[in-house]
This record gives sequence, structure tokens and C-alpha cells, in this order.
Amino acid sequence: MRILRATDYRVMPWKNGGGTTTEIAVSPAGAGLDDFEWRVSMARVETSGPFSSFAGIDRTLSVLEGEGIVLNVAGRPPERMTAASQPFSFPADQPTSAALIAGPITDLNVMTRRGRMLHQVERLPVSAPVEISTETCSTLILCHRGHAIFAGATPIRLEPLDTLLLGPDVPILRVEPAPDATLFVVRIIRAA
Repeated sequence: MRILRATDYRVMPWKNGGGTTTEIAVSPAGAGLDDFEWRVSMARVETSGPFSSFAGIDRTLSVLEGEGIVLNVAGRPPERMTAASQPFSFPADQPTSAALIAGPITDLNVMTRRGRMLHQVERLPVSAPVEISTETCSTLILCHRGHAIFAGATPIRLEPLDTLLLGPDVPILRVEPAPDATLFVVRIIRAA
């Protein structure tokens, strides 16, 4: 179990234009685009334009902050995404572009190597007690809003943009109710 604070993240220029990408976690650690199995990042996107294409990669996108985007994935109707939308999954190697609705946005971007890894992303309000199962997969829990307290022998408190990284050795986490909190739960599963 490991906690990443916002100050632990690595920030880089966003390769598609104005903005920055904040790398939360990459496996294997330090892997480049040619050999990572999965990666999770946040991007502050300041311009409309095409998405980068990565052969053999699947992606899930969530809007965290801002008015939102219209996402155009080849072969699909345009998808309008806001901070209230559920995470949106698509293959990153399909031609894709995004148009900002107004002003910059911040998004949560999960990418996994197709055929090696599967992933699931869930937006999770914690206005009531909730249990998060992390068995049989690697799990990242990003505290997007408010703060979250995970019960246990030693309680864990996450502040906004803190991330908890868990292996399958922690089967269940109980989250105390926090009316102002929203978590993003990212599960990374090795493909059979």
C-alpha cells in the first residue's frame, strides 16, 4: 500500500498542445510509451485538437474539472463529456479528437496495453459508508474532491488529489462517509 500526494506527481508538457500532463502512476515504474503495461495520468487541456494515437492501447477518459469536451472517436457518434459524466472507454489507436466546450478542462486518463491488461474506472461518491474490493487486481483510488478516510487498524486519510495505490494483498477497504468526497477507483487486471 502506498500513498501518493499531489506533490509526488511528475508534471510534463501536454504533447498535443497547450496544457500539462500529470503522471500519477506507471507500471512498470519509469516505463516509456513502448513498454508500459498501464499508466494513469491527469491532463490539463487548454486547446481543442486530436488525441495522440498509441497502437494496441485502450483508454478510459473522465472529466474532472471544467465545462467539458465533445469527444469524437472514429465510428462513434460525438460524445459530450462533463464532470458529471461516467468514465468513457475507447481504443486510443482509433482517430480521435476533442473540442473544448469552454475554457480548459482537467481529465483523468487511464491507458492499458491491449491483450496484457484490462481496466475499469468508477466514479464513486462516498456520502454513505462504502466498501471497495481490491482483490485480484492492482487498484488506484484517487481522491478527487473533499477528503476520504479509510477505516482500519491505522486509518488512512486522503486529501484532494491524493492517490492510494494498492496491490491485491488488501482485499477490502471500508471508506467512512464523507458527504463532500468523490473518489475515482481504477482497477488494473492482468488479462488471462
